[in-house]
Amino acid sequence: MLGKLLGAVTGDAGQVAPEALGERFLQALLPDETVLAAFRTVRDGFALTDWRLLIMDRQGVTGSKTAVVSVPYRSVLRFSVETGGTLDLDEELRIWDRAGADPWSFSLRRGGGAAALAQRILSERLRG
Repeated sequence: MLGKLLGAVTGDAGQVAPEALGERFLQALLPDETVLAAFRTVRDGFALTDWRLLIMDRQGVTGSKTAVVSVPYRSVLRFSVETGGTLDLDEELRIWDRAGADPWSFSLRRGGGAAALAQRILSERLRG
């Protein structure tokens, strides 16, 4: 319980049901697309589907403007998971794609299994 509360305050992502990412996210899904895992911070979120990474980037003061970024797994070059140390409350997932120099970076709540789940799904999807 304390971890969820601290995660909400610090903005660390935790695993959620896909519906928790909002109506705009659900509209971005294809009819036959399967969400393997979804994660949400206070404002933003991302999901790993059966064929792509979907990122919900809410912008502006109210967060009503939303960018939906789609990164097919074939465009992912590499990824890394940095686990938390003794005093860290989060773990970090970074994903590099062909389009940009800077990686997508997601802060995941430590101890909830989110980083391990994301790492497993990415490993399976990128295995080729």
